Amino acid sequence: MKPGIHPEYRPVVFRDRAADYAFLTRSTATSDKTVEWEDGNTYPVIDVEISSASHPFYTGTQRVLDTAGRVERFERRYGRGRSER
Repeated sequence: MKPGIHPEYRPVVFRDRAADYAFLTRSTATSDKTVEWEDGNTYPVIDVEISSASHPFYTGTQRVLDTAGRVERFERRYGRGRSER
């Protein structure tokens, strides 16, 4: 790697406000806000709208679509065996 052309890769805290969840990872993302982490060090913090703690897919609260019901409703509405004109 050429020196001086890459962004700094450092520890950053990502905080999901909706789920009151935060995690420390490494990133090149920057922020003016900081937070004191559990280890006593201060890290830049980036607030995110959604994370694995609040996303319906990961929390198991996603809606399951009733595709069979939709197909049956379509067939009732438009008919299955209608002859084509």
